[in-house]
Amino acid sequence: MKIKYLLSIIAIVAITKDSFAQYSQDAIRFSTFQTGSTSRIKAIGNAGTAVGGDLSSVSGNPAGLGFFTHSEVSITPEYDNSKISSSFFGQAGSANRNDVNMSNAAIVFYQQLTTRGRDKSKGWLSINYGAGYSRTNNFYENVAYGGTNQTSSISDYYAGIAKREVSQYGSVNPSGLDGWAYDHVLIDNFGPATDPNSYASTVNVPVRQLAGITRTGGQSEFNLSFGANYSNKLYIGLGLAITDIRYNSHARFTENGNAIITNGGNPTDFSSTFAQDQSTKGSGFNAKLGIIYKPIQALRLGFVFTSPTFYNIDDSYSEGVATQYTGGKSHQNESEPYQLSYNLRTPLKLAGGASVFIGKYGFISGDVEYIDYTTTHLSSNDSYTADGDNSDIKSLYRSTVNLHVGAEVNVNSLVYLRGGYSQQGNPMKDLGSDIKTVSGGIGFHFGAYFVDATYARVTGKQTIFPYEVGTTSPFADLKKTNNNAFLTLGYRF
Repeated sequence: MKIKYLLSIIAIVAITKDSFAQYSQDAIRFSTFQTGSTSRIKAIGNAGTAVGGDLSSVSGNPAGLGFFTHSEVSITPEYDNSKISSSFFGQAGSANRNDVNMSNAAIVFYQQLTTRGRDKSKGWLSINYGAGYSRTNNFYENVAYGGTNQTSSISDYYAGIAKREVSQYGSVNPSGLDGWAYDHVLIDNFGPATDPNSYASTVNVPVRQLAGITRTGGQSEFNLSFGANYSNKLYIGLGLAITDIRYNSHARFTENGNAIITNGGNPTDFSSTFAQDQSTKGSGFNAKLGIIYKPIQALRLGFVFTSPTFYNIDDSYSEGVATQYTGGKSHQNESEPYQLSYNLRTPLKLAGGASVFIGKYGFISGDVEYIDYTTTHLSSNDSYTADGDNSDIKSLYRSTVNLHVGAEVNVNSLVYLRGGYSQQGNPMKDLGSDIKTVSGGIGFHFGAYFVDATYARVTGKQTIFPYEVGTTSPFADLKKTNNNAFLTLGYRF
């Protein structure tokens, strides 16, 4: 466990400069999922809490299932284009990726409760059941940045580890980064081997540094929900979600320069690469309780309580260093995968919304969500002590408010136009930015069949640090843009 903690500050897989624990960063990464939805609700900025009558209610506000007066089924594939522009010591870079996934699939079954001779507008009128799949987070992205570093080398970071190791254990760790860097002559002891302060980098600056990261995977839910209709005024619903996580990260940080590898010798050119590989899988569950109330026919007020998601997660992490000297030796070391299972509890989420329907012309909708990321919690076990990670979560993260607004216009009985905007709050106290989404779409209804298409542009910023050496730590500013397209094909029966 010691090695993983020390190396986790290599922020090419991290999201913050000051966190020294990889698991706290993953905990927040897996807590920022969004409600899965159809193209129609995505087009209105995911402002669907009070809309009702859409298959998104299966995974969103289950009370919305009470609005259905027929059974319905739909599927929603997604195309995602990811572009990340970077700036590292003034040098620009970029990386792209294109992927196709299943975004949403759902079905609802309508069951009328009224009986012969009873007023069909009073009392419990229907109870409807839904099941569905929704993708709630997308980890697919490529990151690339590079430039000339005039102030530090990653070997300075290795030397810092050596100082701590020697101070605590009396020698470098032969199976850790500091021991590998010592064997590769990227660091050396310029004094007694037992003196922590004698360890320093052999590398001359400036150095040329390049980083590349490939991430894949996502989060998804399988939902079972029901919603009931009371007097066409009050709608209540309950849902249970079985959740899934798949996350993979492959990161490479390469440094080219020269080093003094012999006493009094001339500088020797070298190229060294630090590699990190992470594979994470997990499953869990959460529950949703929803209400929609119509005080008047034109107004709908909605509320959803989403419980924390309780995950069991299996994580595998490995790393390695490979160094090649021009005209000289090559060195390569790689660790065995470090396996760990742990439990994660994500924050609960509270959402409220209102929708105003303007006769047959359409509606305007808005939602507000509250999430306190400081309540994210990791559980200790025999192989892992979570105290440091939980402390980092409370000190580095914060509560946020997410906003969603949108509208739908009925052009005629066949064509619907939609637009929306959403802003997901940044969970970090420092660095990064809110995630903003602008969306628009069109829908066509042909009797029992319907087709909805949506385009969404998602933007955000992030700062990552390839290694930590105090005030001279290098950083890359990333600008992330996702261009997403969704297509829902549906049938009423």
